[in-house]
Amino acid sequence: MVEISDIFNILHNAVESKHMGKKISQAAMAKKLGVSMRTYQDWRLGTSKPQAAMAMFLMLCELEEEDVNFVLGKLKRLMEK
Repeated sequence: MVEISDIFNILHNAVESKHMGKKISQAAMAKKLGVSMRTYQDWRLGTSKPQAAMAMFLMLCELEEEDVNFVLGKLKRLMEK
């Protein structure tokens, strides 16, 4: 089974890729997520495992790719309000 740290590392790298490969510091990502840098580091290292995040990832994995895109698009629009 995939570890939560793998998921956070994949997502962090994907966000960097979206920004043309520009490195995003852990401090900057933590600020965007509303957590301390130490918490974010712990998530990426796997020393802390936010259970709610893993539950959401598992729920998303139950969906087909098209449905995941729909859900994420809807959530993105809600977050932008």
